Amino acid sequence: MLPFSTLLPINKESAMPVYQQIANGLVGLIREGVIKPGAALPGSREMALLLQVHRKTIIAAYQELFTQDWIETIPRKGVIVSQRLPEIKPRTFKATAKIPAYAGNTGFTFNKIGAYPATAGRSGEHRLVINDGFPDHRIGPIDLLMREYRSLFHSPGIKRYATYGNMAGPVSLRNELTQFLTETRGLNIGPNNVLLTHGAQMAIYVAARLILKPGSTVLVGQPNYFMADMIFQQFGAKLVRIPLDENGMDIDVIARICKQKKPDLLYIIPHHHHPTTVTLSAERRMKLLELIRQYQLPVIEDDYDYDYHYSGSPILPLASADHDGNVIYIGSLTKTLATFIRAGYMVAPENFITEAALMRRMIDIRGDNLLDEALALLFKNGDMQRHLKKSVKLYHERRDYLCKLLQQELPDVVTFQQPAGGMAVWAQFQKKYPLPAIAARASAQGLFMSDGSAYSYGTVNHNALRMGFASLNEKELSEVVEILKKVV
Repeated sequence: MLPFSTLLPINKESAMPVYQQIANGLVGLIREGVIKPGAALPGSREMALLLQVHRKTIIAAYQELFTQDWIETIPRKGVIVSQRLPEIKPRTFKATAKIPAYAGNTGFTFNKIGAYPATAGRSGEHRLVINDGFPDHRIGPIDLLMREYRSLFHSPGIKRYATYGNMAGPVSLRNELTQFLTETRGLNIGPNNVLLTHGAQMAIYVAARLILKPGSTVLVGQPNYFMADMIFQQFGAKLVRIPLDENGMDIDVIARICKQKKPDLLYIIPHHHHPTTVTLSAERRMKLLELIRQYQLPVIEDDYDYDYHYSGSPILPLASADHDGNVIYIGSLTKTLATFIRAGYMVAPENFITEAALMRRMIDIRGDNLLDEALALLFKNGDMQRHLKKSVKLYHERRDYLCKLLQQELPDVVTFQQPAGGMAVWAQFQKKYPLPAIAARASAQGLFMSDGSAYSYGTVNHNALRMGFASLNEKELSEVVEILKKVV
């Protein structure tokens, strides 16, 4: 008989029940080939004596193994290891058999996503963070949202929110968004033109997945939002980078490309471009709309922070004009609330939304219906609109304060244009101040910041980063600039 008292160590201080430890230990011995298929196990009384435990503990362990088909009971033979298991050759005997640790690497090849831009440490480990342009969750209507969430959770109709529901998302929020987008962006749409997603990033992914195939050509800005670039490249698309200046993308370059061969997709951020924050001029918008209609050019218009505009009124999106059904409009509610509330949307012709909803269900079988219903109530009650009005005023003040600090404290280090809107300043550092070194030094002082690599392509190094100001109050912005002044 095997020395089960040695092979099956028991830790009575462990949170795992003793019977489960014994069952797992026996599974490990079978997997290691120490116990072969068809081998008899000691009876419950005998095993209880060997392991110095109660017989009921062994009965429970055997029942667990029986449920998982590791053992079977044969009349007049007792308990034996299932003979249906594949034959396992015994390995070198060990005093203690353990279930092997999960392998560090797969035994097969697979597609790799590619490297994310390097950073100096992790943002969560730092006291201060310069992000890409996130909202300040401290002022968000999170308490109001949770109030609605709790109310819905305890309502008699909770069961209907737990079902799959409409593939495009709850009609309530799509109705509210339809009204909101019509009033603020001039979109002539209905709820069937709206798909709800877990953030704008998912909307970009779904739209691109339906449009692109290996070898497709995508026009993007130079520089561009790097997470969108990664999506397009993952689908096997070729990126063609279009120059930008203070008036946005160079539409004349796009026109020349279209004359040669129509691209498969244009990805554009005409309002507060990411990362540079520039806005596409009215003249270029008109030219671009002509090209879209002339070539039936598919367009993803990413308008992630439309509501945050400080210099005059926001410019209406391309999607609000006549585009012959070629513009897929994408927006975010996350930028209004908090980064941990993942809520976005896609606006498109109904036939595209139908397919996009099917695609979303494949990767997200059921969205957070309860959260979407709660968001709908925030819009319906006017809470979201009131928060937007308050936060626009506050972020405007923070933009002005940061720009003033940069001009006063780092005039020979950083160059920038005060953005007309959004939540970040595109700050370009002088070449003699390389961002990777600055980021590393800032990290040692408790400040997390990008090293700029996300916006460098090939030999092009902008030595720049987006300095998010919305999530930092004036005291924190002062500390950030003081640290930067110190480390340069």
